[in-house]
Amino acid sequence: MENNISVEEFKKLNIVIGEIKSAEKVPDTDKLLKLSVDLGEESPRQIISGISEFFSDESKLVGKKCTFAANLEPKTIRGLESQGMILAISTPEGGFSLLVPETDIPSGSSIR
Repeated sequence: MENNISVEEFKKLNIVIGEIKSAEKVPDTDKLLKLSVDLGEESPRQIISGISEFFSDESKLVGKKCTFAANLEPKTIRGLESQGMILAISTPEGGFSLLVPETDIPSGSSIR
């Protein structure tokens, strides 16, 4: 394996389940979506993600529960603050999948 990290380093990540409350394309971009995500906190977070090309109808993301990295430093992307990262996988052949729980897990639940 390349770039091995310790278990202690991995434990620093706060990976949680979140529910997408809204999704809209970021104007004048091909890949960016602006997501409003319930991570089990007082108010939803805004997350900017480059996954638009995989969703011809971004409204189909609304209500979907996915995994998110919740403790990344905020980052400004095209003038919009992103307060986390949605986790997904892609293949060299063009395959793509969001990482979703198999059962209904409450928003804010941490991956251990």
